[in-house]
Amino acid sequence: MKKIFILAFMAAMITACGSGDGKKEEVKTDEKTETKPANDLSNNPVYVKGLSLVGSSDCLTCHKIDEKLNGPSYRDVANKYGGMPDTIVAHLAGKVIKGGSGVWGQVIMTPHPSLSQADAEAMVNYILLLKK
Repeated sequence: MKKIFILAFMAAMITACGSGDGKKEEVKTDEKTETKPANDLSNNPVYVKGLSLVGSSDCLTCHKIDEKLNGPSYRDVANKYGGMPDTIVAHLAGKVIKGGSGVWGQVIMTPHPSLSQADAEAMVNYILLLKK
């Protein structure tokens, strides 16, 4: 009776562990096959560059990815602007450099004049990749 119970328990555990909700894709390399989530952006050069620039700036004092802090979350920005024409990147980069207010309430976004247009655009492109 113990053996049947143990086998049933093991079968239930294997079934429960193997039924993940996240989509995954196989990535084949020369040495092995890895399984990564389908939405994994860690190898996207736009994502990596933008993340690096955001991480080395003061952006994270006012913004978080999924939560409103002083300013809107990056995900909210991506969801609002992600489907717009490519010209929105240059416009938003200009707002990052010059600062502004009014779009997300009365909170003022401080200007970042030391950022180049190219770096600000790379940061905006990173944020837009976060669209759900």
